[in-house]
Amino acid sequence: MSEPEEELQEERRDNPKKTKKKKKKKKKEEEEKKKKQDHEEQVEEEEQSECLVLRGIFKLGKKSHDVLLTRTRLTWTPIVPETPTGDASALQTGVILLQDVFAVKVKRRRAAGQQSGGPVLGVTLFYGRRRGRRLEEDTLHLHNASAEHTHTWYNTLKELLTGFSRRPRYVKVFINPSSHKKEAVYIYREHVAPLFKLADVRTDITGHRQQVDMCSFSSLGQLVCFGFSAMFGFGGRSLARAEKKRWMPSSRRREYALVKTLARLRPEDCQLSFLPAKKPNRDLFGHRDQDQDQDLDPEPEGEESWTTNQGLYLSISIMSIPCLSPHTPRGLAPNTSVANGSAALIAVGNTSRSEFIKHLKRYSGSSGQFSFSFVETHCVSAVRIRPRSLTGWAEEESEEEEGDPRTTPIIQAEGQAFPWNIDGELVEIANEVVVRVHPRLITLYGEEVDEAESTVSCSCI
Repeated sequence: MSEPEEELQEERRDNPKKTKKKKKKKKKEEEEKKKKQDHEEQVEEEEQSECLVLRGIFKLGKKSHDVLLTRTRLTWTPIVPETPTGDASALQTGVILLQDVFAVKVKRRRAAGQQSGGPVLGVTLFYGRRRGRRLEEDTLHLHNASAEHTHTWYNTLKELLTGFSRRPRYVKVFINPSSHKKEAVYIYREHVAPLFKLADVRTDITGHRQQVDMCSFSSLGQLVCFGFSAMFGFGGRSLARAEKKRWMPSSRRREYALVKTLARLRPEDCQLSFLPAKKPNRDLFGHRDQDQDQDLDPEPEGEESWTTNQGLYLSISIMSIPCLSPHTPRGLAPNTSVANGSAALIAVGNTSRSEFIKHLKRYSGSSGQFSFSFVETHCVSAVRIRPRSLTGWAEEESEEEEGDPRTTPIIQAEGQAFPWNIDGELVEIANEVVVRVHPRLITLYGEEVDEAESTVSCSCI
């Protein structure tokens, strides 16, 4: 055994605690060294991913700067003569993330009144920066008189900004003219619109007020609620079933309710009365009367002439608006205007399950949902639905039992109500319901859309 080893063994025997501390210290040093190496490797990887795109010299203010551009950021460092000691610790660098830049323009010198052209002065970047919770506009001017140098940087910056996939090229803008002390339109025109223009973002502005028809729902002379649309029969029963399965995910719950209601498809025996609109300016099939542009009001109470039918109905819908949705790209009532003083009455008579499904499926297409002999449509100003039994609707059903479609109505049971789907909300009413259209009852911000297109199809049926 060598002399150093003998001394080490002797030291271990004499002071075992000291030896243990040395081991811990050595282990700690190794861990710190490893962490440092890992950090250096990480920095190196980031630098490689942040590969340099452009490098050049620009003036910021009166000082020349070394400007570096990567795919995600732009940094600049002042260029100063080296001191005799080589101390460069006083240099202050700046950085802008490209995700914060919303526009870049070529800066030129122009005479008063000159709209275009002029000597190149450099590149200007427009970006947003946070001051507390506020996001404010700011600019960075990179001065360089070389036209070639400037345009190289301009084109590269534009290409990088275009590569951000989440940047919108078209924006729908809604302006509430009553907000901010009724200065919203002025604020948008003076402060917001120029920013969209700088960013090359096209805008579609809506500032307009749109009057909208609305329906009142009454029973036994008492107002139940107001709404835009209502479904009785299939639509009401589907919603009632869905409400009983609130524990299911929403999409699964809707599909379950539709399939279950179709499996137990049954008609309602009721008296359907309606008051035709005076002169609708567009019927359900899109034929427009160009001479009819005035408001349409229901006829005076004493002059009402109701049309009444008694029969079996699978579904009755009253729509004062088109009721667009991803599953019905042209709406449940495709050509109903939001402010023509009338509503669409769509009454689906008793038919087989297969024919009714064909009718439903055509709502996901462009047309044809009303071209069945069992479907009748009317433009109306009022509707009254009176079930044959005024005591309510009951369906003694078992969740496991499917049942077969029947051509006879359900027997109503006393004390229970009929389910209605009014604007997607379940409303249970035990007696007759009177629906009246109130022309342009409320005013909304927006404008009417004549047609809407969608590529989404319904997967429920």
